[in-house]
Amino acid sequence: MTQAVAVQAEDSGVVGELSGSYVQPRWYAVYTCAHHEKRVACQMRERSIEHFLPLYRSVRRWSDRRVQIDLPLFPGYVFVRLALCDRLDVLAIPSVVRLVGFNGMPTALPEEEMEVLRSGLSQRLRAAPHPFLTTGRQVRIKSGSLQGLEGVLLRRKSNQRVVLSVALIQRSIAVDIDSMDLEEVV
Repeated sequence: MTQAVAVQAEDSGVVGELSGSYVQPRWYAVYTCAHHEKRVACQMRERSIEHFLPLYRSVRRWSDRRVQIDLPLFPGYVFVRLALCDRLDVLAIPSVVRLVGFNGMPTALPEEEMEVLRSGLSQRLRAAPHPFLTTGRQVRIKSGSLQGLEGVLLRRKSNQRVVLSVALIQRSIAVDIDSMDLEEVV
């Protein structure tokens, strides 16, 4: 069900076909220079490029005071929604290294997972970065703002900690979820 677009090169007269993913906007992970995620997101905002940079609040203690700062949940990455034909707009931003993918071709992230992640994290859930985790007891969130996402159960108490992973970038976050909102994946 992918649509194709006929394209004719000006100088060669060759007609080729581009898949629908080349002209259809999809979510991609953008790898940035270290500690430049906020700067890249600001540049994307100025250029009207749809993006997503989830942040969490951390308290840092300095010698004379304590400060609350917002840090990226996925250090080194900003998520962007664009058609591949527009990727040069993103790659031209200072501090952008590349779009994440395989064999030199950017790989799209699952649309449904990104939408759930965006809506769930925008509601200020308590989330924090966690080392990438793939093994363990698999659970699915059956209700709440992160409904439908699957992750690994980390601990058992009145509230459960679930590690949600983005396999493409090998990064995870941990969120506290009520045990009534979880079901085991078989």
